[in-house]
Amino acid sequence: MLHDHDVVEGTDLSDALLDELGTLASDRNLTIGCAESLTAGTLAARLGAAEGSSEWFRGAIVAYSRSVKHGLLEVPEGPVVCESAARAMAVSTAGLLAADIVVAVTGAGGPGPQDGRPRGTVCFATTGPRGTHSEERLFDGDPEDVLAQTVRHALRLLIEEIST
Repeated sequence: MLHDHDVVEGTDLSDALLDELGTLASDRNLTIGCAESLTAGTLAARLGAAEGSSEWFRGAIVAYSRSVKHGLLEVPEGPVVCESAARAMAVSTAGLLAADIVVAVTGAGGPGPQDGRPRGTVCFATTGPRGTHSEERLFDGDPEDVLAQTVRHALRLLIEEIST
C-alpha cells in the first residue's frame, strides 16, 4: 500500500492509489461506491476518472446538506461530523447503489468549525464484506489541504477494505 511519503515518479499520489484500487477491484470483481459530504463530489470525480472505472465504480451520493444526510442516507438526527453519521452514510449508500464496498466521508473542512468540531476533523466509514468500520482523523492545513488529505485517505481505506 502507498503512503504519503512514497514517491511515485511523474504522478500524483492519489493517481497511484486510484491505479492500485482499480486493479484490486477489477481483479476481485468488486464494485465500489462512495458517500461524500465535505468533499462535495471530488472523491466521485476522481473515482470516475480512473482507468477502467466503468467496470467497478457504481457511483456516489453527494450529501452536502444535513437534510439529505438525515433524509436520504438515514443519518440519525444530531451532529453530522461524527463516526455514527459516516457509518450510516456508508451503509445506506451501499444499499442504494448496490455496491460491494462503500467509503463515506463527512467532516469540518473549514475554514471554521462545524458541529463543535475543529476545522480538519474528518470522519470516515467503510462498509463491505468485512462489516462496517469507522474512524476519525484530524488533518492540518487550509480547506484545500484538508480536501486533498481526505480524498487520499478515503482511497487508502478502500484499498485496505479490498486487500484484507
